[in-house]
Amino acid sequence: MNRSGLLHYSLWPDAALLDALQTDNEGAFTEIYKRYCYRLFTVAYRKLKSREVAEELVQDLFATIWTKRAEGQIQNLEAYLFTALRYRIINYVKSQRVQTGYELYCRVAQSDATQNTEEQLAQQDLDTALQAGLDRLPEKSREVFRLSRLEHHTVPEISGRLQLSEKAIEYHITKSLKLLRGYLQDFLLVTWPLLLWITKI
Repeated sequence: MNRSGLLHYSLWPDAALLDALQTDNEGAFTEIYKRYCYRLFTVAYRKLKSREVAEELVQDLFATIWTKRAEGQIQNLEAYLFTALRYRIINYVKSQRVQTGYELYCRVAQSDATQNTEEQLAQQDLDTALQAGLDRLPEKSREVFRLSRLEHHTVPEISGRLQLSEKAIEYHITKSLKLLRGYLQDFLLVTWPLLLWITKI
């Protein structure tokens, strides 16, 4: 595309660029990218403190814009882009927390041959306390807890599987978390990251 073409698109308002984008106009897409890419990257980088992740989220956003260009669902381009980026940032942070929590649980739950005897005993005590706490839950609450926190089923999924109302499922989850906190209270100082992962709603 020649220089005059680029200048031409730079004068277009967002609404005109969106209309052109729906007709597969690559020049309009390029102008949208140039107009908003750096601002979006700046927001993502400020939130995540990672250039690589910020670039990845912004690139994914623009790829989605191009892929869905014919749908014409965007009314306000600027508002749409920053809202879509916000949700991508939130989802990324959530996924990292889940991954970190799972890795932490695995490190606590698995015996490391290089640990000294004192560390091994502390880990065994934690494993025993956690299992004892689970065993002391009422049968229905234990089943709901297992499906929710260990197998990661949603409330509606558990409701359908156990033939209980969603309110009943939420009651059992709340009850289980409360009881487990009490059972594991003595181990709070050494296990608080694990408890945070288990009890995260």
